[in-house]
Amino acid sequence: MPKILIVAPNWIGDALLAQPLFARLRKKLPGAVIDALAPAWTAPVLRRMPEIDEVVDAPFDHGELALAARWRLGRGLRSRRYDKAIVLPNTFKSALVPFFANIPLRCGFLGEARYGLLNLVHKLDAKRSPLMAERYAQLAEEPGTNAAQPLPQTGLAVGEVNLAAALRRLGLSRAKPVVAFCPGAEYGPSKRWPAPHFAALARKLAAQGYAVWLFGSEKDRAVGEEIAAESEGGATNLCGRTDLASAIDLLSLAEVVVSNDSGLMHVAAGVGRPVVALYGSSSPEHTPPLARSHRIVRTGIECSPCFARECPLGHFKCMKELAPERVMEEIAAVRRAA
Repeated sequence: MPKILIVAPNWIGDALLAQPLFARLRKKLPGAVIDALAPAWTAPVLRRMPEIDEVVDAPFDHGELALAARWRLGRGLRSRRYDKAIVLPNTFKSALVPFFANIPLRCGFLGEARYGLLNLVHKLDAKRSPLMAERYAQLAEEPGTNAAQPLPQTGLAVGEVNLAAALRRLGLSRAKPVVAFCPGAEYGPSKRWPAPHFAALARKLAAQGYAVWLFGSEKDRAVGEEIAAESEGGATNLCGRTDLASAIDLLSLAEVVVSNDSGLMHVAAGVGRPVVALYGSSSPEHTPPLARSHRIVRTGIECSPCFARECPLGHFKCMKELAPERVMEEIAAVRRAA
């Protein structure tokens, strides 16, 4: 029975986009043990994936080399006798633990000149594999082979006990249909639809009888409060009030999720919710939601996508000119298609 260690991505959205790889491995090797090495902030997502047997804690901060700690972790993993490691991040440091663990087959894209750290190297053809999910899935195949198509359908498990506890703790009612908003984006301001637009949309939805719940991390609490205040009671701010596991469960109740291009957008897709995805500085040609039912909303102005963290021209038209009325139309369209 082969034992595989996945070095998981360091971003929630990327971890979701890697799930088709895990599903492909499970189909090819149904008896395999598939574990994931992941930081604490992505571990809850991986624990909800049925393809993953165990999540091993990677106690490293973003960007931290921590060479000695990686050596100790790798030495500690030697007793597990993994047959293969698949390294998803393209950084040099992400390949160190499998090397220190003496895993005989270490697979990944070349990345930061990782000769020696990896011994089964894939070459990336960005034009043939524009989607991040396709690129990850390619690592289930032999080098030089594209990802098997179509990509497997995937999904996250919902914890019913945890869901009931979260509803009680937050005082949330299921009496009204729910639309979820995800107004944050870890990458930077250029990915964020303006708070007044979210508030205007919440007022429209509340007038139609919807409950609007706002999801995000502690970093998004302030923008959530701004949206809730400007919505005139139309939105409930849950930003910073849930952990990731509870957010996964609560998002499963939404009829539609309206989200910036963010990790929670991919979480919403993972629990099978229809998604209205708002794109400005980033590109849906690279990281679209893997939702069965979704709508991509963008202005398509000349300077978009720029992939900058903040608008380099200072006008932010790609998001400001995306009107709440248009997003309301897309909500209706995705509901009809769901």
